[in-house]
Amino acid sequence: MTINGDCSIMKEYIHINPADTVIVALQPLSAGTTLRVGDDDITLLTDVPAGHKCALKDFAEGDDIIKYGFPIGHARHAIARGSLLDHNDIQTNLEGTLDYSGIRLKGLKRGVPHGQQMTYQGYVRSDGQVGIRNEVWVIPTVGCVNGIIKQIVEKTKAELGDSIEGIDGIFHFPHNYGCSQLSDDHENTKKILRDMVHHPNAGAILVVGLGCENNQPKVFESFCGDYDKSRVRFMVCQEVEGNEVDHGVTILRELIANAQKNKRETVPASTLRIGLKCGGSDGFSGITANPLLGAFSDFLCETQGGTTILTEVPEMFGAETILMERCASQTLLDQTISLINNFKNYFLSHGEPCGENPSPGNKAGGISTLEEKALGCTQKSGKSAVCGVMEYGDRIQHNGLNLLSAPGNDLVASTALAAAGCQMVLFTTGRGTPFGTFVPTLKVSTNSTLAKRKPSWIDFNAGVLAEDQAMNDVLQQFVAKILDVADGERTNNELADIHEIAIFKSGVTL
Repeated sequence: MTINGDCSIMKEYIHINPADTVIVALQPLSAGTTLRVGDDDITLLTDVPAGHKCALKDFAEGDDIIKYGFPIGHARHAIARGSLLDHNDIQTNLEGTLDYSGIRLKGLKRGVPHGQQMTYQGYVRSDGQVGIRNEVWVIPTVGCVNGIIKQIVEKTKAELGDSIEGIDGIFHFPHNYGCSQLSDDHENTKKILRDMVHHPNAGAILVVGLGCENNQPKVFESFCGDYDKSRVRFMVCQEVEGNEVDHGVTILRELIANAQKNKRETVPASTLRIGLKCGGSDGFSGITANPLLGAFSDFLCETQGGTTILTEVPEMFGAETILMERCASQTLLDQTISLINNFKNYFLSHGEPCGENPSPGNKAGGISTLEEKALGCTQKSGKSAVCGVMEYGDRIQHNGLNLLSAPGNDLVASTALAAAGCQMVLFTTGRGTPFGTFVPTLKVSTNSTLAKRKPSWIDFNAGVLAEDQAMNDVLQQFVAKILDVADGERTNNELADIHEIAIFKSGVTL
């Protein structure tokens, strides 16, 4: 990304790449304003809101429009130089599945840790995983027991109090599934719940089943494989004699006593597994917050030997070749091609176009097409090699940058990242959201206005990158913030007691 070096101009607009045929307003610009762009003077014919694009040339109908150095669609009609360009002016170029046989790998390999090796205070579990929280979770095998798990948690808290020494919180995670599902749809539910059972942020887990559901508790227990029985217990409500809530509280208190024995210890940053997510994106996302996550991903993967995961496959459409070229092997390239085309086929099989994006909020914030959104979205992955490709519900097997199959939906994608083994999700946003998944969900604002308006949502402001702060300086502050959260500092979603899961639904309901 190339940024214009004139600071006074930078505060008004950014010309991201020399090949771009648009600039992006960094503040509201009024019609009649004259901007110096390179060697040219551009007089604005229209008002241009912050985060939105302005034409650097006259476009005829059908001409490609370039941003980030790539086409983000084509002109729906003639557009005059100096005019605002938004979703009313630009049409996506996206269509169905593509032949990627011409992709050439860049020859990137997994980075070798070097430089100062950082540490944090984490919980080392019996299976070798490291958690950044010592929480107590109650997980239902089926939605029918959502009310029961809520009562178990509420009664346990009433008896022990909200503040329990050595425990970072007691949470229950209701969902609507576990019954009336078939085939892969049913397997998706089982995988996400299994992944939660094995997640290192929980020091104690009670799995509660009903007994008659499709997701049979005994079968699910076997599906989970080996687990630490001092940390995980199962309860089937229909098999309990008497009051199942009281029985659940008894089990949970035993698990809590075991979890209180866990202590933080010094561990290397190489054990960090961080999810990369964006939601409520705007025109600043690809300029500030997403590049910051990309710089962090490169730092963690390349210098520390850690792991990051990029998901939201539909929001890779239009920028997927950038990721494909960075695959560390032909096998990973083949898997990435399948990742993209399988998700496109998912859309097409439901009679939906592949480019039905961005959202109304994205458009209001300055994003006009899915290609534009994708070129900003994928910047969260930085520039390092793609070292792993995972299907939905898979758990991390490879250090370095991974790609994960999941939709763009904020709740579903964040849950998938956490289920894959991420101890924390970094979530960039230009419009703002209070959401948090079942691991700390650290919100990064793309613009300073949002950070000031919603301090109870935003944990870190990347908007300063559009002002006068250098990337390296902001990255250092960001790394320090992430390590503080890993050490136990609460994110805003945790302070607000917002902890949710959402499972990908893909199939009939019986």
